[in-house]
Amino acid sequence: MSDTLTFIEANLGRFRGELYDFLRIPSISAKSEFDAETARSAQWLAERMAAAGLEVEVLPTEGHPVVLGEWRGAGPDAPTVLIYGHYDVQPPEPLQLWTSPPFEPTERDGRIYARGSADDKGQLYMHVKALEAHLATSGSLPVNVVVLAEGEEEIGSPNLVPFVDANVERLACDVVVISDTGMFAEGLPSLLFSLRGLAYFEIHVHGARSDLHSGEFGGALKNPGNVLSQIIASLHDDQGRIAIPGFYDDVLEWDTTTREQIAALPHSDEEFRESLELGALAGEQGFGTLERLWIRPTCDVNGLLCGYTEEGAKTVLPNHAMAKVSFRLVPQQSDARVKELLEAHLREVTPAGVTVELKELHGGRPWKASVEGPYFQAAAEALEEAFGTKPVPMGGGGSIPIVVEFEERLDAPALLVGFSLPGCNLHAPDEWLSVENFEKGIGSLAILYEKLGATGG
Repeated sequence: MSDTLTFIEANLGRFRGELYDFLRIPSISAKSEFDAETARSAQWLAERMAAAGLEVEVLPTEGHPVVLGEWRGAGPDAPTVLIYGHYDVQPPEPLQLWTSPPFEPTERDGRIYARGSADDKGQLYMHVKALEAHLATSGSLPVNVVVLAEGEEEIGSPNLVPFVDANVERLACDVVVISDTGMFAEGLPSLLFSLRGLAYFEIHVHGARSDLHSGEFGGALKNPGNVLSQIIASLHDDQGRIAIPGFYDDVLEWDTTTREQIAALPHSDEEFRESLELGALAGEQGFGTLERLWIRPTCDVNGLLCGYTEEGAKTVLPNHAMAKVSFRLVPQQSDARVKELLEAHLREVTPAGVTVELKELHGGRPWKASVEGPYFQAAAEALEEAFGTKPVPMGGGGSIPIVVEFEERLDAPALLVGFSLPGCNLHAPDEWLSVENFEKGIGSLAILYEKLGATGG
């Protein structure tokens, strides 16, 4: 094992350079004009995985391809580890808010700034380099490995479940390891016990046949912009709760032990508020900030489109208004049920004179785990060895819909071991990954494979 860690230390400069090449490819899955770049990203990753010592295929789907790497030389008595990640990234807009170009990796103050650095190219590539280190120094791995990298995570993984269903035997494993999450704080590694699900919609309000002069027609008809504002206002009550009837019927009430563990974490509301440059925090009454972020559902407007928004004045009544609205869900909720409840709510609150259309964009199920057992113990020991401190349990406010699907279809637990840090600007301008975490993360994953191998198949 010492040879493996020595190899990693000696090659960290090369590893960073390769990561920078990966980050330069604008693999934006949400925009069709970047399809060729997304395909190029898949091919680049496949070549690097092959160079690391894996047998690799780039397998087509109805959308962007899956990159599948395998090494099965540990034998039938060793556990098989499925490593999942994604090579697609979020759109970088608004571009003017980036300090340096989003697809030109730049290192500042110990951070790698680039789109995809933390989510998820940087974290996925840590696994590739940890595998390479083992194979380069010993010619083998302590576990059998399947690496599955998809190119559609940022658009809801529409083709991944069909791919898994068609390849269940090939993907069969004892544990799924995913590095697409974060650490609780700098120097304090974490093991995730939950992720929130997602239900994402567009609400369209349609009015007259066209935009109308606000002086000639204002006051005689419903303005879709005004109606959309009223609909959005109806989604919450004055206690910060979601005001859709029946919404909380399926919400899991977490146990006292979990809430006490969350309360014991070294969190400061004041520091959190100041880091966001806000005058005050907000949210559902009766819950702390971390509980609101991890174990309570939310409803948020993600975008608005209505009327004239260019420079100067144009006095029109818009004939159409649209809001992108997402719900983060907690265990026992489903995006399908939330859609039913939202549709009923919209029918109740929409006035005569306009029509409302609800479009479903994508969704995903929440995930909950018990942080115990040999695989979690192996991860805890590996993180402690690499970072010098015991990891803490934490929840995740984001969504990785495939986690639940992996567990159910492959009958294997998921182990979420992430290395991004709070404030790393996921999905936002100036996304960054800590250089230290990239380097220590590779070492911790190499140790993790060793410890997973010791658990037996």
